[in-house]
Amino acid sequence: MKKLVVLLSLLSCLSLPALAKPEELDRVSVIVDQGVVLESEIQELVETVKRNAVTNNQTLPSDRALRTQAIERLIVTNLQMQLANRMGIQISDPQLEQTIGNIAQSEGMDLAQLRDKLAKEGVSYDKYREDVRQELITGEVRRANVRRRIYITPQEVNNLVKLMDEQGAQQAEYHLGHILIGFPPSPTDEDIESAKQRAQKVMEMLNEEDADFAKIAIASSSGAKALEGGDMGWLNINSMPTLFAEAVQGQDKGKLIGPIRSGAGFHILKIMDLRGIDKVEVNEVNARHILIKPSIILSDEKAKEMLMGFREKVMNGEADFAALAKEYSEDPGSALKGGELGWADPSIYVPEFKDALNTLNTDEIGMPFRSVHGWHLVQVLGKRVGDATEKVKQDKAYQLLFQRKFAEETDAWLKEIRDSAYVEIITPRDAG
Repeated sequence: MKKLVVLLSLLSCLSLPALAKPEELDRVSVIVDQGVVLESEIQELVETVKRNAVTNNQTLPSDRALRTQAIERLIVTNLQMQLANRMGIQISDPQLEQTIGNIAQSEGMDLAQLRDKLAKEGVSYDKYREDVRQELITGEVRRANVRRRIYITPQEVNNLVKLMDEQGAQQAEYHLGHILIGFPPSPTDEDIESAKQRAQKVMEMLNEEDADFAKIAIASSSGAKALEGGDMGWLNINSMPTLFAEAVQGQDKGKLIGPIRSGAGFHILKIMDLRGIDKVEVNEVNARHILIKPSIILSDEKAKEMLMGFREKVMNGEADFAALAKEYSEDPGSALKGGELGWADPSIYVPEFKDALNTLNTDEIGMPFRSVHGWHLVQVLGKRVGDATEKVKQDKAYQLLFQRKFAEETDAWLKEIRDSAYVEIITPRDAG
């Protein structure tokens, strides 16, 4: 009897849920190398695709086909996340919040409005954050692994630039001024020489300050447009005489060209204006600097004081900037050249360095400043406006080639990691 009482007491201590069969909340649906894909992840992705299809008025395949596609997407994502973990790639919370802020801004919203929009769509903000983090991480993994598979030759870039030039040349138009110093019928050598001298004299007049092209054309040209001040109007590069097209191509607005000899005489051209041509000018700066990197031995304050001392010595004529750069600068790319960086667009540098170059005058030595690289002492050696058209063309051609090859290589790389992975899809029967 005593044993029965004890047994009943023990049973009374057990709650009914403890005796019930456990409810299955989630399960592993796919094993992917060292990771897994949960059933909840598959369902979430399928529901997201269905929700987007309704929004975009799209039709979808069967649920079975949709599930298969979702599983494949999650397998590839899982493999990339495993690789990111091995590579030590992480996205910090501040980076994540900045990215989400940029996404909201691009859609004309602030963060609160984005949260409201997600809530109306039935999307958890925390889930959204982690999805964005995952996309950033997998993006870094793809860039790190695919970039090294891409090789672009200078010849490929040059060929594309040439093609772009040919396509652009069809749209190029020049507003030309024209003066013709003509030959008489059946000109002798003396006639040709005389015309040449008159043409050179006209060029001298045109090169004078405040020269009036139209006035000089009316007075000296024997061309058909002489009374219009030599104004030929707007001409497409392909519609003007070949002699003129070859002379003006690649030239700038305001350029005087000539004298150019033809069977009719000596021609002088002026490019009054141009359109349909992408010309890029940049403000370039030639500067030199001394870089000191703080360390365990050298504090931030000491590095700054060191450069302040260098500045004072150079300003007082007690030391040479280039000599100090060669001896002390920790920038291996410029130290041996006396710290000189060469002509460049300031925007290529880190923000602090760019700001210093833009605020300093020629020959001026700025105060020491800090950047991610360390402490800098900068002197501006010169400023100019440079023609960056060719560089921009080269950069654009390179980017176009890179984007095309990156897309191709990304597909190939993802297929490779998928094909080489261990993947086991678990059916509910297997799980049970």
